[in-house]
Amino acid sequence: MEERSNERKSGKINLGPEKLRAYFINNLDKIYAAKTHLVANLPIIADEIHFSDLRDAIFETFHDVEKQIARMDIIYAILDVEPAKGNCNGLVGLVNDAFSDIKQHSKNPELRDLAIAFYMQNIESVEMASFQVLEMASVKLKNKQIKQLIKENYDEAKADRTLLLLITAKYITSKN
Repeated sequence: MEERSNERKSGKINLGPEKLRAYFINNLDKIYAAKTHLVANLPIIADEIHFSDLRDAIFETFHDVEKQIARMDIIYAILDVEPAKGNCNGLVGLVNDAFSDIKQHSKNPELRDLAIAFYMQNIESVEMASFQVLEMASVKLKNKQIKQLIKENYDEAKADRTLLLLITAKYITSKN
């Protein structure tokens, strides 16, 4: 007990390779579960969109998510583990909230589209942060391919978020 107290006081972090690997896989599982939930629901969301630029962006995001899942499958193979059902309640909640807003604004296509853009940007922000942390952790795994695959996923999530942000700005600032 005293040893743990001394470690806290000194600020030492004792994160060995096995602990880090378990952390990495656990969080990869979470983002993997969220991505598979998202890819199952994006076509449904896209069907509700009025503004064609937003619909195109959602389909682009859909294809990016499919590529991200494929990259994560490669990572699982490299690590010689199967994806476990991760707890992704936060992202699932965002997707479900988007559906609630779609229903709430069913008679107003402009507000419905804005709600979809809002939630998609939030989802992409969470994914970006998740991939960024996994990228940092991947350095300690000492596998350049894993690090590169995570970086590619981060870059795609960032590009999708930027695209959605630009479309939202265009939508809000357009003159009727």
